[in-house]
Amino acid sequence: MVKRKIIEIDESKCNGCGACVPNCPEGAFKVIDGKVRLISDLFCDGLGACVGHCPEGALSVVEREAVPYDEAKVMVNIVKAGKNTILEHLKHLKVHGENKFLQIALDYLKERNIKINFEKEFKPALKSPCGCPGSAVRDMRGEAGEEDSEGKAGEVLATGKSQLRQWPVQITLVPPNAPYFEGADLLIAADCVPFAYAKFHDDLLKGKVVLVGCPKLDDTEYYGEKLAEIFRENNIKSVTVARMEVPCCGGIVMAAKKALAESGKKIPLTEVVIGIKGNRF
Repeated sequence: MVKRKIIEIDESKCNGCGACVPNCPEGAFKVIDGKVRLISDLFCDGLGACVGHCPEGALSVVEREAVPYDEAKVMVNIVKAGKNTILEHLKHLKVHGENKFLQIALDYLKERNIKINFEKEFKPALKSPCGCPGSAVRDMRGEAGEEDSEGKAGEVLATGKSQLRQWPVQITLVPPNAPYFEGADLLIAADCVPFAYAKFHDDLLKGKVVLVGCPKLDDTEYYGEKLAEIFRENNIKSVTVARMEVPCCGGIVMAAKKALAESGKKIPLTEVVIGIKGNRF
């Protein structure tokens, strides 16, 4: 078994209402003995489409050892449910950047001569991705709160206001075709950086689109693939990679550089190193 993200059900909160069942097109849930059960790890992709549909807050995404997700077996259930479920599942994979699984699903449909015009159906749905509250795309650029924060001699002053202008921020959640990537200055930050660096918002984040990840706990190979797709599909103006001084954090820089090389794009990249005491090198 491998360690991966998967849904966990808090039985003490679950009332067996089954509201989550139809919101998991992969067919991973079933109500048994008055409680919702995850019937098999291989049906759960761990992306959390179901989480926001539980009225009792009994569902969460955790990381544990689990049987690898099997897209081909999931498609057996998806196809049985009909065209709308197939489209919803394909859209779900697309907005989460799960292109390997998406290709397996499309190949499955093609091999069985099941005709779904996915590209045509998908385009108008970009603004409301898959019903996952935690990964719905929000472009907040241009909203209030971006006033100048420079003091004397270029000193960076804290405005006290968030400079975050888009959602989601996690590399694993953001769709590669999100509208805020086009023409953006991109900040790729190791997830400890905002905690260590007090001036993060005003010095690093202001005016940028941000992606956050942990090169020690997550799969940097996946990061590289996801970032390469973002670089290929959008006109990124610049890339800043902010990492901690600890050696393991260098993985996020290597992933970004590898992604740039694979994308074929020539985008200027700047590396920023933050010390564990909050200093900027």
